Amino acid sequence: MSTTEETKTQTLTPAEIPFTAPQLMVRYVTDTGKILPRKYTGFSARHQRAVTRTIKQSRNMLLSK
Repeated sequence: MSTTEETKTQTLTPAEIPFTAPQLMVRYVTDTGKILPRKYTGFSARHQRAVTRTIKQSRNMLLSK
């Protein structure tokens, strides 16, 4: 198998996480549902904003805490 035929599995970046998948966002919120700050997630400002936006969309659709 050559390198062009190999399929690489990459994890989703925070901007790519769909808001319809709350099980993927569990690691970015506390048990009480608060969004973890950048200090704890280790994301860049851009990725933190994307995570926040996704979590808030999910909350608005009543999919997660």
